[in-house]
Amino acid sequence: MSTSAYSPAETSASAADGTVTDRLVEANGRYAAEFKDPGMDAKPVLRVAVVACMDARLDLHKALGLSLGDCHTIRNAGGVVTDDVIRSLAISQRALGTRSIILIHHTNCGMESITEDFRQELEMEVGQRPSWAVESYTDADQDVRQSMQRARTSPFLKYTDDVRGFVFDVTTGKLREIAPAS
Repeated sequence: MSTSAYSPAETSASAADGTVTDRLVEANGRYAAEFKDPGMDAKPVLRVAVVACMDARLDLHKALGLSLGDCHTIRNAGGVVTDDVIRSLAISQRALGTRSIILIHHTNCGMESITEDFRQELEMEVGQRPSWAVESYTDADQDVRQSMQRARTSPFLKYTDDVRGFVFDVTTGKLREIAPAS
């Protein structure tokens, strides 16, 4: 079974001729036609927030055995704990009841192949320097440790006792736990 919003077998004119967004909106129409309100609120059942890379190869719900409503999922390039991730985690904890944080980086991440020079290149191209750091890295284990430390020491996060970090292997599907910095 494909998880893609577009299947080559589809013959609809809008799917064949439209943009990717058109195909996604069409897929949503099919989804909505069969949708049943699950009767959940925004508080995750397992009281956990998962911070992970946005890489399309990571199917977090399947990899972690999660169902709809089990967790909050926060994704960005690299799965790095940034100020915006801290903002989301603070809201997740303080307003929506999460108590645990799982951080997931992965092997063969694109963030390992770019550098902070990306900001300068972007500034040269568009004429404005980004306000954000690229947060590239060369060692996923070390970056997981740094992200754990950022979460554990943030004054905005109320629950920092259960912050654990992992590297997901994109070739085996296995998580490898990373010990925090000593």
